[in-house]
Amino acid sequence: MAVENTLAADANLNTKAVPQRVLVWEAFKRHKLAMISAVVFMILTVACFSAPIIAPYEFDEINLSAIRQPPSLQNLMGTDDLGRDLFTRILYGGRISILIGIFSALIGTGLGALVGSVAGFYGGKLDNILMRFTDMAYSIPTLPLLIVLSSFTKAAVPMMVAIIGFLSWMPTARVVRGSVLSIKEKEFVEAARMIGAPDFAIIGRHILPNAVGPIIVGVTLGVGNAIIVESSLSFLGLGVQPPTPTWGNMLMDSQSTMASKPWLTIFPGMAILLIVLAVNFLGDGLQDALDPTLRKR
Repeated sequence: MAVENTLAADANLNTKAVPQRVLVWEAFKRHKLAMISAVVFMILTVACFSAPIIAPYEFDEINLSAIRQPPSLQNLMGTDDLGRDLFTRILYGGRISILIGIFSALIGTGLGALVGSVAGFYGGKLDNILMRFTDMAYSIPTLPLLIVLSSFTKAAVPMMVAIIGFLSWMPTARVVRGSVLSIKEKEFVEAARMIGAPDFAIIGRHILPNAVGPIIVGVTLGVGNAIIVESSLSFLGLGVQPPTPTWGNMLMDSQSTMASKPWLTIFPGMAILLIVLAVNFLGDGLQDALDPTLRKR
């Protein structure tokens, strides 16, 4: 009996000694779709940012003798209306789309985490004001506002990042506020208050690290949303302007030849589909891994 108790105690100690990051990683690895999505996202991102090395041509290299050629050994994805290599332009266009997606998501999630943590921590009138402001911002039609703002800013990449980021913080603010309302009642937060820790230190060192799950998920989902928004604006002719390629303006250029030259539409569309699906499935896997209530035993 004593031996069994000793073994049980050792097992409990071993279980408690496992770091949280190891548990999260093990849970994430069990999510096969998220693992595949992470690999796909990494391959696409590395390929796009290695475009100057692996692309066979310059993105603006015109060859009028090879206009609208189908996929071949010389042009893996065919050529466009000016004889430019489509594979090269997809790689270069992916750099713009992915950069806009990542930095817009970081801005939106960072602002949402700030608003949500302040509202949840202080509560009362400040919480009510911030949440009503969040509801008001959420009710504004995003795409028409983006169209207006993009036309004024000439669709410069930094301005598009800022606009999309500042118009996408509301969902993260709501989720983070809910997490903070729960976490601020924990014993370790009360202990920090009792020793006189300032509010910003309690929020930054104790509360937000324990709300990292919804924040990370917000970033991943925000990347996919920002890429779709950028592609939509470019498709409407209000995003990044040619000759700088993005997946959205490549789709816009192919509108008149969708039926007769389908590769001009299929390859940019597949690039957007793959990256957005990969990011969304990656976010689902991270959510399951980071949430102890969803984590598989």
